[in-house]
Amino acid sequence: MREALAQAAFQLFLERGFERTTVDDIVARAGVGRRSFFRYFPSKEDVVFPDHERCLAEMTEFLAAVDDGDPVGAVCDAARIVLRMYAANPEFSVQRYRLTREVPGLRTYELSVVRRYEQTLAGHLRGRFGAGGDGELRAEVIAASVVAAHNNGLRLWLRSGGAGDPEAAVDRALAMVREVWGRPAGPAPAAASDGAGVGLAAVASADGEVIVMVAQKGAPMWRVVQQIEDAVGKN
Repeated sequence: MREALAQAAFQLFLERGFERTTVDDIVARAGVGRRSFFRYFPSKEDVVFPDHERCLAEMTEFLAAVDDGDPVGAVCDAARIVLRMYAANPEFSVQRYRLTREVPGLRTYELSVVRRYEQTLAGHLRGRFGAGGDGELRAEVIAASVVAAHNNGLRLWLRSGGAGDPEAAVDRALAMVREVWGRPAGPAPAAASDGAGVGLAAVASADGEVIVMVAQKGAPMWRVVQQIEDAVGKN
C-alpha cells in the first residue's frame, strides 16, 4: 500500500505539479480512502520520501551490530545503505531529485531527513569517542563529513539522470573521509602547512609529542581541526 500510494502521488506530481495535487487526488488515483493514506504518511511531503524511515531503521540496526574497531569505516558503510536505497529504483530517485529541486518546501523537508541521518551517525560515533569535549566535536564533524561526501557523490549520479554506477563517485568521496579521519593516531611530523593560514609543528617532550599549532586570525575551524588530524595521523 505504501508503494502504491507513492506511485500514485508521483504520477500526479508529474502531471499536475506538487502544489496542485491534494491528498484527496492521491487516494482517488490509488483507489483507497484518506484513512489509508494517513496510516502510512503523516503529510503530502512524506509521500515524496517513502523509504527513508525504513532506511534509517536499517542504518540504526547496522550500527548497533558493527564491530567497534573502525568507527569511521562503520559510519561510511552505514551511509552506503542510503545509496543502495536510491540505486534500487533509479527512475523514482531521479524524479524525486528533480521534484525537490523545484519545490522549496520539499528541499526544506529533505534537509530535515538528511539531518536525521547525520544525527544517527554522530550518535554512533559519540558512543565510541565519548559524549563530551573533543569526542563529541569529533563525532559531529565526522558525521557531517560522511553525509556531505555521500551526498556529493549521490547528487552527481542523480544529476546525470541515473546514468552509470552510483557507487563509484560515492566510494571516491567516502575514501577521502576515511583518509582524513580514519587514520590511527601517531606522532606528528616536524612541520606541516597547507598554505591556507594554518601551520602545525611538533615539539618533543618527555612524556610524548606535543602539537603546537599556529593559525592566522579568522582561519575556519574546520580547517584547523582537519590539519590537526592530518598532522596527528602521519608518521
